Amino acid sequence: MLSTKQIADSIVEVGKLMYQKGWVAANDGNISVRLDAERILCTPTGVSKGMMRSEDMLIVDLEGRKLEGERACTTEIQMHCTVYKLRSDVNAVVHAHPPVSTGFAVAGRALNLAILPEAVVTLGTVPLADYGLPGTPELSSQLEPYIPNHDALLMANHGVVCYGESLEKAFFRLETVEHLSRISLVAEMLGGPRLLPRREVDRLMAARSRYGIQFPEGAQPEAPIAAEDMIAMKREERFEITRQELMGMLDEVLRARGVLTD
Repeated sequence: MLSTKQIADSIVEVGKLMYQKGWVAANDGNISVRLDAERILCTPTGVSKGMMRSEDMLIVDLEGRKLEGERACTTEIQMHCTVYKLRSDVNAVVHAHPPVSTGFAVAGRALNLAILPEAVVTLGTVPLADYGLPGTPELSSQLEPYIPNHDALLMANHGVVCYGESLEKAFFRLETVEHLSRISLVAEMLGGPRLLPRREVDRLMAARSRYGIQFPEGAQPEAPIAAEDMIAMKREERFEITRQELMGMLDEVLRARGVLTD
């Protein structure tokens, strides 16, 4: 079992990686690890994730109250506490603002298309939670509906939060979210992605347990949109009118503009 100092060292290393990859700027982002049933080790506020020291870390309880540490706690600790309360299997949470995935969040786009087998297995679907003011209970309340069934979330106009049974897995999920976002963006620029068929998506989702991806009992992990789903959605979006209806609409427009009179 790792000591608190060793866990703090791991948080420092992950913070440096996040900073070096350009996923955070200035003092952005926060990281936490569950120490036991009652305590969480987390990053402080006001310190660059690329310049932290082990002694900068704080210990808080599951309500976010500081128990140990010299610095002030991250202002978004309640978001971390919410994840830990809702997911007993989670032992680490990472939050950052990777540019491309955050771009999807700003554009109001979830990462919910089945385009990469690895992403389907690792992430399933990455939904978009509505905007909540950072550092307030509103942020956590917007995430709550999604936490039980997903391991990674986009936060509208904010960033990304990922979590897992270890700090390493939480970090890798964050990396996969940004990787998926970059590939999705390139596919969009090249005319749009070609989605995997439903049969393949179902097989990949079924394989998640073999890769060690587990959810608490009662959870319902969401599968991404497959090719057949997209075809059906596009059909539902089609708007059909008769020739008579079209002529009636044109007649109304022309009358409104004074082109036609009674």
